[in-house]
Amino acid sequence: MVQLGYAISSEEHAPNKLVENARRAEEIGFEYALISDHFHPWVDQQGHSPFVWSILGAIAQATTKLHIGTGVTSPIIRIHPAIIAQAAATVAAMMPGRFFLGLGTGENLNEHVIGEGWPAYDIRSEMLEEAIEVIRLLWQGGVQSHYGTYYTVENARIYTLPDVLPAIMIAAGGEKSAELAGRISDGLINTSPDAEVVSAFNKAGGSKQPKYGKITVCVAKDEKTAVKTAHKYWPTSALTGTLNQDLPTPTTFEAAVKTVREEDVAENVICGNDPKRHHEAIQEYIDAGYDHIYIHQVGPDQEIFFRLYEEQILPEFQQVLS
Repeated sequence: MVQLGYAISSEEHAPNKLVENARRAEEIGFEYALISDHFHPWVDQQGHSPFVWSILGAIAQATTKLHIGTGVTSPIIRIHPAIIAQAAATVAAMMPGRFFLGLGTGENLNEHVIGEGWPAYDIRSEMLEEAIEVIRLLWQGGVQSHYGTYYTVENARIYTLPDVLPAIMIAAGGEKSAELAGRISDGLINTSPDAEVVSAFNKAGGSKQPKYGKITVCVAKDEKTAVKTAHKYWPTSALTGTLNQDLPTPTTFEAAVKTVREEDVAENVICGNDPKRHHEAIQEYIDAGYDHIYIHQVGPDQEIFFRLYEEQILPEFQQVLS
């Protein structure tokens, strides 16, 4: 069974607006959401980047059914995994059975801020694996200690634990990270309809686990307006390679996207209000093996997106699946 969800973009909205967006997503029929966890936005034009754990506490009170996960948190440098373990346990206790922890190796954009450098991917992957070991150790309850390669925990106990521990999903953009996700996580998160990533995840042990795929769209009154909005707020969609992981500041991202044209963004963002294009994008992820597809609406106008999906996408999609 395929489920549709909503991407809560912390980079683009103020804290109270993020909470309202989550409430509206639940109201129109989205079953789950993922919320981004950043210290910085990608570019200054996006304008926001509040502390995700505060937002999650508010969302817990503003919703009753919506399942929500971080999409994604990096527990390797900026925040010690013991603190992530405590934060996630608290949110899971506030919304029983509705929270999951999405983790990844992060981006230099957010992780460099404490001055500890930006390791190569292979090191970050090792750090992520050990961080998950720390998180799960602390979730066992009782007093725990860990003396590892990258992290030390001394006589730590998380007193507030949920009745049901959160699932841990791992973001993977390539086969190597997908193999790690399949081996140690409860689910996969990706931002492209990559069947090879799904295959690597399945082969490593994740065949029965959920696979989350993110689609970026911009719904507006017409396609021209949508393209302009997407280019203004999400020009980084056209970047390739490892730039999204390695560039350190919004300023360097702005320099990197100076030559990005509107048509470049339109190749990577579904622009406009034609339901057929949205259905086709969803189907592409389904065909690649994803069973949870969540949608990111670019720009300040979320309501026009909610209306389109409430009236024309969600009902038709659910009818096709039923």
